[in-house]
Amino acid sequence: MDALLLNYLPILIFLGLAIALGLILILAAVVLAVRHPDPEKVSAYECGFNAFDDARMKFDVRFYLVSILFIIFDLEIAFLFPWAVAFPVMTDTAFWSMMVFLAVLTVGFAYEWKKGALEWE
Repeated sequence: MDALLLNYLPILIFLGLAIALGLILILAAVVLAVRHPDPEKVSAYECGFNAFDDARMKFDVRFYLVSILFIIFDLEIAFLFPWAVAFPVMTDTAFWSMMVFLAVLTVGFAYEWKKGALEWE
């Protein structure tokens, strides 16, 4: 029974270190946080308009287009990591299916680039 519990010791150590590191980082953020931020720092930067304006105002859609394209391509690139890890033991079918996936991704990227979706004027 002791040998079985000893197998779980690295997991418990890892869990303890993760909880301790999380608490240390949260406490450091509370202690070291800026209490009175600069107005420029808290201004709208993500979406290009103030968060507390009229809900019916016009806003620039280009930001949303670029962000959606980034999320799409970023998630598709994330599929490459497990493929790269399994590369040494990969079959020809798995290799060529990823090549087809990368070709489709490249064609989509070229299409978006040609359409001007990545340009910010």
